[in-house]
Amino acid sequence: MGILDWFKIRPSHFEAISDAEAELRKAVDKALSLTNPRLCLLRTCPERLAPAVRLTADYLRTRILALPPAIDVSEAQWSSTPVLRAFFASASEVPAALGRSHNLRTFFARFPDVSEAFIVFGMTYQEQHVEGALLQGDVLQRDIAQRVVDFSSPNVRICGHSETEVKHLLGNQSFEYLVAQAMREISELRSERQELEESRSLIRARLRMLQMQGPGLGSVFATAPAGGGAQQVLESQLLDNERQLSELGDSQAILETELDYLCKVLGTPERYIRFEPTHLRLSTLNVILDASRTEMASDVEFTMAVLDGVPKTRRAFVIGRVKRSDVPSQRIDWANAERLL
Repeated sequence: MGILDWFKIRPSHFEAISDAEAELRKAVDKALSLTNPRLCLLRTCPERLAPAVRLTADYLRTRILALPPAIDVSEAQWSSTPVLRAFFASASEVPAALGRSHNLRTFFARFPDVSEAFIVFGMTYQEQHVEGALLQGDVLQRDIAQRVVDFSSPNVRICGHSETEVKHLLGNQSFEYLVAQAMREISELRSERQELEESRSLIRARLRMLQMQGPGLGSVFATAPAGGGAQQVLESQLLDNERQLSELGDSQAILETELDYLCKVLGTPERYIRFEPTHLRLSTLNVILDASRTEMASDVEFTMAVLDGVPKTRRAFVIGRVKRSDVPSQRIDWANAERLL
């Protein structure tokens, strides 16, 4: 079961199932197992985490249910589908991109009787500011500031038997992305403590060496003892180190802090992930046009996945329907094969 799986899908709507609380507990358990199973040792852990998990589930469910319906993705549909023309410069690039998807090939291989697959078809999205020419009546104006959209790196990572299944998978992966962001913040906390503990061990070792009247073999050969100033500096560093470790707290306090981080991320999912409906008026060269421009243009619609965690990225995507016959068969690269012989 995944984060969205406590909702039954019917043709017209989602209906909450009777045992929604049990599924919520499963989602809480999943978050804990991915982050730190020892968080379960905290007596109030489930009660504190459940509201944040429920909030994330509601947030993702609302956004994902609002996604536009699936479109047909194929070479034949390229000329009549504005978003495919924006994504790809030519029709032949569509099957080539589908054929490169390991996940899509694996899906069709696992289900040989399936004739079509539903996918999340994503592209890297970037805007470039350039200067170009603009024809105003009979006058050609140069050096006009323009915004050009670049779609690149097509990929298909989510595949399913239906649009519903694909949306569930997208919700589950979005939930795991949020948990991963919490894990990153927690790992920074753990790294800070580890560095302080390693530094403390080093300072203590150096103090012991000074107290033996010199570093290393110096004590054996009666080297003059080091000045008291060096020892005072190390003792001061040790006190500062102990203070910082004390501020981080003991193991119980660390678990409390880790749980706070997890609750914070899952309690504010909109800070880390958004699905933004996007509408652009694009020329044939993917120049963004406003209503005053008279060039030939198409209205292009897709969803922008804005990931504001680490690393930050934006991906344009559509939910698509792909026929098995539209995915080219994998060819052997004989040129590379010969080099391996």
